[in-house]
Amino acid sequence: MTVKFAILGAGRIGKVHAAAVASVPGATLVAIADPMPAAAEAIKAAYGCDIRTIDAIAASADVDAVVICTPTDTHADLIEQFTKLGKAVFCEKPVDLSLSRVKDCIATVAANKGTLMVGFNRRFDPDFMAVKAAIDAGRIGAVEMVTITSRDPGAPPPEYITRSGGMFRDMTIHDFDMARWLLGEEVESVFASASVLVDPRIGELGDFDSANVILRTASGKQAIITNTRRASYGYDQRIEVLGSLGMVSAENHGENRITLADKDGFHAAPLLNFFMSRYTAAYANEIAAFVASVAEGATTPTTGHDGMMALALAEAALASVASGRAVKVSEVL
Repeated sequence: MTVKFAILGAGRIGKVHAAAVASVPGATLVAIADPMPAAAEAIKAAYGCDIRTIDAIAASADVDAVVICTPTDTHADLIEQFTKLGKAVFCEKPVDLSLSRVKDCIATVAANKGTLMVGFNRRFDPDFMAVKAAIDAGRIGAVEMVTITSRDPGAPPPEYITRSGGMFRDMTIHDFDMARWLLGEEVESVFASASVLVDPRIGELGDFDSANVILRTASGKQAIITNTRRASYGYDQRIEVLGSLGMVSAENHGENRITLADKDGFHAAPLLNFFMSRYTAAYANEIAAFVASVAEGATTPTTGHDGMMALALAEAALASVASGRAVKVSEVL
């Protein structure tokens, strides 16, 4: 079975998903929708798809699935629209910035027996998948502590901050999902500390650019997440999981994997510069997993529930920063 895709939104992440769809056997890109003609034309030129409006895609019999890459405040409405039409939906995180709206959306998907996958691409990174496989195989025993380092090379423009939902809902949300996945248990409480150290304009908009978070499960397992919007040395993405029998870790990706040593010391290539290059394989792998789910009629590997729980952790983190205490996830759900 070939799954025929339409992509809604031809911006930065839309381009990433267009490339991913084009790279996956069993998937073909039929149409692109975007209000900016030049953006849509660029994807049409690259992949030979049609340019259609969202309404035209909704009425298209030759579209099996849509990838939603539009602004966050449109996600839930589009998920519901296409689910009701019987089309499978892949949506970039978050489903919405409101937990109550996310709950309503998930309920609509369930009522229509729809297929929804939420885009937490890092679960599909080959290195992180190998970390998870080592955990599941019992190589490090029972998981006790997870440490996640996620540092962007630079801050986004202020206008992005105003629509993204802020650092915890936009950036840390990926790490919240990874923590849940690696801990193997739901998080019970969140303690967060956040500052503005990179760009004062971010603080003026009510957001943060530097944060540390401690997550704790009911059994006492912990995850520590460290984030910043500025890492002068590149896109810093590392994971370490400590277990009762050992440790497994995934290190950064450089432009190459060699180390050169001379009289001046040891030298390595610069880190990859941002998520588009660092997670190319992850984006292709997650679309491949979505295609397999659609073709087999199976549950997607990342669901609306995963999207809701990651957002709940973001809300708990915001409440923790505001109150200066650990916040139980049950307080925000």
